[in-house]
Amino acid sequence: QVQLAESGGGSVQAGGSLRLSCLLSTYDNRYCVAWFRQAPGKEREGVASIFAGNAVTDYADSVKGRFTISRDKAKNTVYLQMNDLKPEDAGMYSCAADSAASWCSLRRDFDFWGQGTQVSVSS
Repeated sequence: QVQLAESGGGSVQAGGSLRLSCLLSTYDNRYCVAWFRQAPGKEREGVASIFAGNAVTDYADSVKGRFTISRDKAKNTVYLQMNDLKPEDAGMYSCAADSAASWCSLRRDFDFWGQGTQVSVSS
């Protein structure tokens, strides 16, 4: 079992940047870790995922070229660098993980979730 703790959310103007962090209680190369977001009244959507071992990534089309997911094994942390933020990027961002994974993408079912961190983007 793994616990996840997100940080780094906040309020920015459109065009600004934020970096979210997801601290994992343990690190395993078989983890698939992803960021999801949910805006009020909307369904949760996957934003980006990364395979802890080989760092293969997957992105939602809406964030490609603007967001970058990365991991730091030494710090048990997965990051989401968000650039050129738009008002439609606002929402609660949550980190999720699946263990013992042989593949990793946003299409996986994730077993472990963090509490989330809020992102607000003003126009």
